[in-house]
Amino acid sequence: MPRSLLLLLLAAPAGAADLVIDAGRPGPPLRRLHGVNGGPLVQGGTLDLSAHWKALAPPLARLHDCHWPNPDVVDLHVVFPDPAADPDRPENYDFARTDEFVKAVHDTGAGIVFRLGESIEHFKIRKYVHPPKDPARWAAACVGVIRHYTEGWANGFKYHIRYWEIWNEPDNCPAMWSGSDGDYFKLYSLTAKAIKARFPKLLVGGPGLGNTGDLTGETLAPSPFFGKFLAHCREDRAPLDFFSWHCYTNDPGEYPRRARAVRKLLDAGGFPKAESHLNEWNYLPDNDWHGLLSKDSKKRRAWSERVGSAEGAAFAAAGLLRMQDGPIDVANYFSAEPSGMGLFDEYGLPKKTFHALAAVGRLSGQQLPVRHVTDGTACVAALTKDEVVVVLSRTTGRGPSGVAVENLPWPRTRFTVEEVSAARDFEEVSGGSDVGDVRVELEGAGPSVWAIRLRAVK
Repeated sequence: MPRSLLLLLLAAPAGAADLVIDAGRPGPPLRRLHGVNGGPLVQGGTLDLSAHWKALAPPLARLHDCHWPNPDVVDLHVVFPDPAADPDRPENYDFARTDEFVKAVHDTGAGIVFRLGESIEHFKIRKYVHPPKDPARWAAACVGVIRHYTEGWANGFKYHIRYWEIWNEPDNCPAMWSGSDGDYFKLYSLTAKAIKARFPKLLVGGPGLGNTGDLTGETLAPSPFFGKFLAHCREDRAPLDFFSWHCYTNDPGEYPRRARAVRKLLDAGGFPKAESHLNEWNYLPDNDWHGLLSKDSKKRRAWSERVGSAEGAAFAAAGLLRMQDGPIDVANYFSAEPSGMGLFDEYGLPKKTFHALAAVGRLSGQQLPVRHVTDGTACVAALTKDEVVVVLSRTTGRGPSGVAVENLPWPRTRFTVEEVSAARDFEEVSGGSDVGDVRVELEGAGPSVWAIRLRAVK
């Protein structure tokens, strides 16, 4: 039996375990939040990650920074290359590459959040992240894009794409927006109203806010952009079906706290029905971007390796598990393409973070209460008709952690345990069966993720 995992199946009292799951008290449905950014068709079409995407089964893929750093799909300048052209004429669009890209996402079974706008530009000379010279024409072109992908217009498709996001991080100047806040507010209102007038059942939102503000405990001092955006939408009666925001951190507990604070501001700002979308998130080692932006290649590599390592995997799993404690309707990990912050390496091999998201993706059904969660540990359990799944992430600390599952709704249980760690890539490390309650003791050093599956023996 591996040293990293010791399994004890006992009829011992549940109180002897660090974590106790009560399978007899099912609660509300668990939200599936392991969405991603990007698409499976990458590296100029030479690499297709569709098989991995199907295995991961993300509920939603947000189309932003696709094929970055040289985006040739999705961005509006790609699909509508002449901003002075007539947006009502199909010949003025170039959908070819984006069609192939969007179809690849759709064929994996993932839903889509379609970001209307442009990808980030880090060059000193920026070509596309500017306010459109003709905002009304730009909005009409967005309507043309939606017609193409939802109504089949211009030899298009009839996909069920509910979410349409207007721009990304307009507060991130000048890399994502070279205009004023007011320029963006005008563009948002004009485009959101045009979309809802033509497609009243679709959901429109934004702004993909990069900085929501300073969080102290449960209190959020909103960024100036945040407050002004909500005030503008309220005063101009601009549709806001979902509010999208971003958070990169080294504290997985920040996600539910920040989400609760964002929800309070949305409710107080007049948008109690607007969904809250955390549609960019990832591990930020040491809470510092300097590693990613360093001119020292070794430091850049070391930073990226931490994000994709067991350390980053434990954080990713903990972040998703902790999100169940906050009012988050949609979440999208950044990203599911090969990159320094992606789930895959440049050759298309899954990183440990991929396996962490896959572990959390095993959860479905009704959430079960978990008692005695210790610092540095996150845990969520869920019950379906004939299965209980427990996912546990340990981001810090050493030594054993016990898991007891009590009040199982069937007399005999078969179980398996899978592990993501420095030594393992979501591999089954043990299994067995027992009668009555089940106790599992996990022993290992370093950041780790475990998925424990308990099924009824028929």
